[in-house]
Amino acid sequence: MRTLFLLPASLLLAASTGAQTLPYPRTETDPMSTVSVKAPPKTIRVRPDQAELIGGTYAMSNGWRLKVRTASRYIDAAIDNEAPMRLYAVAPYKFASSDGNVDMVFNRGATGEDMAMSYVPDQRLGQVVVISSQVAQR
Repeated sequence: MRTLFLLPASLLLAASTGAQTLPYPRTETDPMSTVSVKAPPKTIRVRPDQAELIGGTYAMSNGWRLKVRTASRYIDAAIDNEAPMRLYAVAPYKFASSDGNVDMVFNRGATGEDMAMSYVPDQRLGQVVVISSQVAQR
C-alpha cells in the first residue's frame, strides 16, 4: 500500500520562490489600471542631524541595494537600477510615498542605524513585504 502526501499549491509555490524574485516597489510613474484619490501626507521637516543618519547606501536583507538621498521634507530612495521613489517625511525618521504603498522607518535598533521598508507589491493582492537593513550592512 502506497501513502500519498498532498501539499497545497501555495506551499509549493512559496517554497520555490527566493528573496531575489520579489517584485520591486512601484514608482509613482508606473502605469496603473485603477484610479484612487488620496490626500497627500502631511509632511514635516527633516532636521540636518536626522538627514545625516538617514542618507547613504543600504544593503537590504534580500540582496537589494538602496540609495537614499535626503532633502528638507522628503527623501529620494532608489533600489538597484530602478527609478527613484519620493517618500515624504510623515514623522521623525518615518517616510511614506504619496499613495501610501511604500514606507521606510529609519533610526531603528539598539544603535539607531537599522531601517525597515514595507511596501505593497501588487494592489490586487492582500500582501505587504517588509525588508530590513542592519547596521553592519549599511
